[in-house]
This record gives sequence, C-alpha cells and structure tokens, in this order.
Amino acid sequence: MSTDITVDKDQLRNLVADTLDVTPEAITDEARFKEDLQADSLIALELAVTLERRYTVEISEEEIGRVRRLPDVYELLVRKLQGRG
Repeated sequence: MSTDITVDKDQLRNLVADTLDVTPEAITDEARFKEDLQADSLIALELAVTLERRYTVEISEEEIGRVRRLPDVYELLVRKLQGRG
C-alpha cells in the first residue's frame, strides 16, 4: 500500500510545538517532551490524536508513551506511513 502523505520534519516540528504550546524553536531534536518541555500524559494523548488526524494513522497509548523527542515522533510516523507500524 502506497501513500502520498510524507512527513516533513519542519511541519512536524510546528505541529508538535502547537500541541505542546511551545515555540517551534523549543522543539529541538534533543529536547525531551516530558523533562524539558513539561508535557504530561494528557498532552501526549492530545499529540497522538493530532498526529492521527493529520497523517491518517492510528497511534496507541503505548506507542505515544514511548515517544520522548521529535526524532521519535518522526520515526513513528514514517513507520506507520510505510505500513510497518
């Protein structure tokens, strides 16, 4: 199954920043959502719903719970969009 949806890292950074209510500059590859940006489990679920809607994928609570930084979100989405997630 092929999909036309790709993951643009800058757009993803902006989407995550908007969901976490921080500036896009705060979403560096090294910034940890929970420890550095004070994202709690409710915000993590909100992020999952936002990603599901934007990229038309399903993300479990377990999967979003393993996401710690922007590269984790990116890799999760790429896996999902390639049909391996």
